Amino acid sequence: MSELSEADISALVRENDTYPEQVWYTIATFLFIVGCFQWGSLVYSKFARRRHHDSDEETATTNDIQYKFSLHRIPLAIINVYRVVAFRWTLEIGQSYTLNMAEVFVTVAYIALLLIYAFINTTSVEGQKLDIIYWSNRIAMLASSQFPIVTALGTKNNLVSLVTGISYDRLNYVHRMMARTCFMLLWVHAAGEVFTESFRETLNEDWLRVGITAMVAFSILIIVSLRPVRSDVYEVFFYVHFLGVLIFLVGGYYHTKGAHGSYWIWPSFVFWAFDRFIRVVRLVVFNHSYFGFKSGTGTMDATTELLSEDIVRLCLRRPQHFHWSPGQTAYLIMPSVSTLPFEAHPFTIASFDSTSGAPFWKELVFLVNVHGGFTKKLKEVFVDGPYGPSSDLSSYDTSVFGQVSLFLSVIESVRKGKSSCKRVVFIWSIRGADYVKWIEEALVKAVQLAPSSLTVSHPYLDTGSPSMSQSMEEDSSLSSPTEKKGTPEQVVTRKGRSDLDALLKEEVSMASGSMSVSARAVRHALRFPVSGPSSILSGGPSVTLYVESFGYA
Repeated sequence: MSELSEADISALVRENDTYPEQVWYTIATFLFIVGCFQWGSLVYSKFARRRHHDSDEETATTNDIQYKFSLHRIPLAIINVYRVVAFRWTLEIGQSYTLNMAEVFVTVAYIALLLIYAFINTTSVEGQKLDIIYWSNRIAMLASSQFPIVTALGTKNNLVSLVTGISYDRLNYVHRMMARTCFMLLWVHAAGEVFTESFRETLNEDWLRVGITAMVAFSILIIVSLRPVRSDVYEVFFYVHFLGVLIFLVGGYYHTKGAHGSYWIWPSFVFWAFDRFIRVVRLVVFNHSYFGFKSGTGTMDATTELLSEDIVRLCLRRPQHFHWSPGQTAYLIMPSVSTLPFEAHPFTIASFDSTSGAPFWKELVFLVNVHGGFTKKLKEVFVDGPYGPSSDLSSYDTSVFGQVSLFLSVIESVRKGKSSCKRVVFIWSIRGADYVKWIEEALVKAVQLAPSSLTVSHPYLDTGSPSMSQSMEEDSSLSSPTEKKGTPEQVVTRKGRSDLDALLKEEVSMASGSMSVSARAVRHALRFPVSGPSSILSGGPSVTLYVESFGYA
């Protein structure tokens, strides 16, 4: 290791200041480009909906699908190729991790960006290449500069979601990836410092001890954030995450203060505090009677019904100013049964916010998997939400999904003339006849309201035992759509142990125009050749896949 000259010191200070800023500019540019595409796609979908309405009268006279090869569909074919390659091709890592190619690209590009800036121009004035004094502190400064955005990506109310139009839950992978990349860089920094001559001399310094404590906390946090741990003992992860981040950021702030790098750390506290402030405000506004502001309509008392041995239906009376969109989630807080007073757990809202007044329309409904502890003691509830994306399906000719709220939303949109949808397919995986009865009233009411121009199909996929399948076939209420009072003839019901992949491919083969699929674990069914360029150029449907990324893990 060479001795530092004045030229070395000058270069170190300049690069430690400018390189993190250049990384930020690069990331900001990338986010801006993503935002332009996201918001542009949203605007395009609005115009596409209008074009569909304008052409409805021209296409209403025929139901036959005639595929014709057309070069005018080349841009649409390119878009579908991008969708398939970026979001439906996946990389399997063991049994726990599945990354799509877009996530792989972002991961590789981000790691490469930080490593390039960490190790370029690390030749000292004396000519020593990869001088440890050059890259050791710089790599730590680069990692420190990333913690404001890492923190922001871990919150529900953040600027990144506003700029890019991507909801917080879909950015959560990027949050974890960036945190783990910074963890790797900080350990490289630590290893480099151990081999310096000054390490033993400074071991008794407070700033170094605080830094070591911060890294120990960060290491424990990274271990408990691994998916097998998160999914099995989520509450342990939740508490360790909160304490670990607090210890790490406080320790990191004091550790970097002497090197004039603490200005990268303190914005993390601001972003976290801003998110908590917004959440508290929402909590008070939507649960105001609990806080003594008003009684009656603001009281979210929960009523529960045990639908099966592992499913509870939770219904809440909500204030009139609480609104949500199909597919969104909410965090339920139950102070009387939680370990901590404001321990929050996420659940998808199963009902639809509408003015129809029918069951599942105006009340706030959750279908909760009872898996121990928290969900077995449902009583008094606070609601924090809604959060997450809501797919705009109004511009699609065909929509396939498995959420009750989306089903009700599309039917009402078609009734009100806000959607150009011609066919909806509601697919629900169930384990027996009793499971259908949870939502049968809502489904029957929905299809009764469906206009004659809309074809409704609701095949249910039996994942239970053969005996359950037999009981379903013997249940007269499920045997035929004509046996459901008031059910329109255009509704098609299928029973039995169906193959989801085959069902989706069949729907694609029958569709034309634009098609949306909102479901999990169906990426492989919508790859080439189903959504390939030859299919699109020949008049096949342009398929958009919406995958719910929300969950405990």
